[in-house]
Amino acid sequence: MVADSHDAHRSPFLRDVIADTPGGKKVVHCLQCGSCGGSCPNGAEMDYTPRAIFAMIAGNRRDAVLESNTMWQCVSCYLCTARCPQEIPITEIMYTLKRMAIREGKAGKSDAPALAKTFTDFVDKYGRSFEFGIATRYLLFNKPLSMLKMGGAGMSMFAKGRLALTPTKIRNVKQLRAIIDKAKELSKDD
Repeated sequence: MVADSHDAHRSPFLRDVIADTPGGKKVVHCLQCGSCGGSCPNGAEMDYTPRAIFAMIAGNRRDAVLESNTMWQCVSCYLCTARCPQEIPITEIMYTLKRMAIREGKAGKSDAPALAKTFTDFVDKYGRSFEFGIATRYLLFNKPLSMLKMGGAGMSMFAKGRLALTPTKIRNVKQLRAIIDKAKELSKDD
């Protein structure tokens, strides 16, 4: 077991994770069985398995957790959550850790926040993803030398009709923007 009810009082980090995650109090019931890490299709890319992350959270190792790549490698497939015998909302905890890492300026090791921002900017504007724009904007501002390496793949995708050079908007993009604006407003209240 990662933690009991007393550990929540000893680890401020554990308290924060529990408070910021719907159903997060279940993390104290982790059996350390390893079902989560064994289920993860991207587990080999993680600095730590989810069960190790839970032990680190209980041990108040905030910086080590928030500076790790574990939550950024989570592909949100929910296999870990579905297979957890304790029904711990593992994927939701990974989202909580991402938000905390960004908020506390500890996400520097990962490119994911910059890529996510680029993606959401296009969704906000057009209501959908725009792969060419995401790739060029993200690479230009974050990894300009990598753009040269990606040119061949981009040309191949374009030749096969898999890469549009201009974005397209969804119908009723104003309705989507209203939903997004309301979600942003509600998240500021938290």
